[in-house]
Amino acid sequence: MITVRAPATSANLGSGFDVFGAALSRPADIVRVEPADETTIEMSGAGSEYIPEDPEKNVAGAVADALSAPARIRIDKGVRPSSGLGSSAASAAAVALALDALYELGHGREALVPYAAEGEALVSGEAHADNVAPALMGGFTIATDGGITQIDTSIPLVVCLPELVVSTRDARRVVPASAEVSEVVDCVGRAATLTAGMCRDDPTLVGRGMADEIVTPARAALIDGYETVHEYALDAGATGVTVSGAGPAVIAACRHPDRRAIASAMLDAFADHDVEARAYQTRVGRGAELL
Repeated sequence: MITVRAPATSANLGSGFDVFGAALSRPADIVRVEPADETTIEMSGAGSEYIPEDPEKNVAGAVADALSAPARIRIDKGVRPSSGLGSSAASAAAVALALDALYELGHGREALVPYAAEGEALVSGEAHADNVAPALMGGFTIATDGGITQIDTSIPLVVCLPELVVSTRDARRVVPASAEVSEVVDCVGRAATLTAGMCRDDPTLVGRGMADEIVTPARAALIDGYETVHEYALDAGATGVTVSGAGPAVIAACRHPDRRAIASAMLDAFADHDVEARAYQTRVGRGAELL
């Protein structure tokens, strides 16, 4: 039996829609696989009651099929579905890495990204790599048609997950079909600033680069209390705040000593809107690991 821990991830980070992603040190999924003649899936953990165990409807089944590697798969969810924290990507990445080890397929981590992305296609309708790339490779990733660029960093983060549900498909439907050239130019500048911040391990630059006026406002409108959370987090010391992935999780970049105060402030902000939430004091961390 092969056991893998795969991390939650945050995609987009504001200015990097469908391109940027970051692995989080917590939470994470734990996946166990064993050889089998046909794929079966057992689910447990956070939100598992909402995830189908039918291999044709589960991301793990799609990955096993793509790798032509049937297995008995058991997934313990630490990353809640419909959270904006790459729940499906964590499972897909873990299964891809586990099956590669189980059957000695010999794929490198970047080579496994397209297989894991086949699982993502079940959720979003398209095989995006912005979550599965960091889930497999760790750190901060830039996923393009030309390949994956990975940067090791340990930027401190706070993620606040409200008890709300935003489906990935709904979040994609609200993305604007076009933007003004001035907005695109500003977004490119922000994305470059964020990338420089990740390279320098500089939370101030990362936070400054999270700002985005194209995609984020449309997605933020789906999250009750977002503007208050954004304000409170900045007041508590966050260097930048944005929607994590499709939402409803909200992510803040910060300096390590400020994480506790920021987490408390974000929880208070959601509470002001009668929304229960959970906060994770985390950081950009490692990718999937064989245990």
